[in-house]
Amino acid sequence: MDLILKYFKNLSDSQKEQFSALCNLYGDWNKKINLISRKDIENLYKRHILNALAIGKIIQFKPKTRVLDLGTGGGFPGLPLAILSPEVQFKLVDSIGKKLKAIEDIIDKLELKNVEIEQIRGEELNEKFDFAIGRAVCPLDVFAKMVQKNIRKESRHNLKNGILYFGISGNIEDKNVLKNLIEYNIGDYFEEEYFADRKVLYLNKF
Repeated sequence: MDLILKYFKNLSDSQKEQFSALCNLYGDWNKKINLISRKDIENLYKRHILNALAIGKIIQFKPKTRVLDLGTGGGFPGLPLAILSPEVQFKLVDSIGKKLKAIEDIIDKLELKNVEIEQIRGEELNEKFDFAIGRAVCPLDVFAKMVQKNIRKESRHNLKNGILYFGISGNIEDKNVLKNLIEYNIGDYFEEEYFADRKVLYLNKF
């Protein structure tokens, strides 16, 4: 929790309580279902929560922005970002129902009003969003093909509507994606060694 406060100093009391509660909520659920690796639960705040919040350093979403977290798995990166940006609407989507059941319980206990979840395949989702986010679901070019139909064209941010994705560029085969890719080094925002070689990939031309 101290890591979160180190980099996000203006959190409300409610946000602090919500971030603090994640430790026990994930700890309890991880005993029943692998939301994150059981060997990694002690690194929840650094490798999962703070890592997700790197997007909050790259862009401050305006109120009423709609964000799609496709392949959310254990709720990352969408859930921590929903706590950070309570006036932004997040939709967490995954095809695995038992994980979403756990995430729904966490959302309820945190009393988050800006998060919606749905069990559906990305190809079947027809809603529009300002941004799509994801974390190592598949190579970015594959992810982009799934979500390009869901990205609204009209932008309200300096950073145009598109994809913000945790991953590596080395497994991208589509040359057009590589040409239009912008890489943000997470180590530029967080000084811990873990983040030194980790990146958020931004794409808005598909």
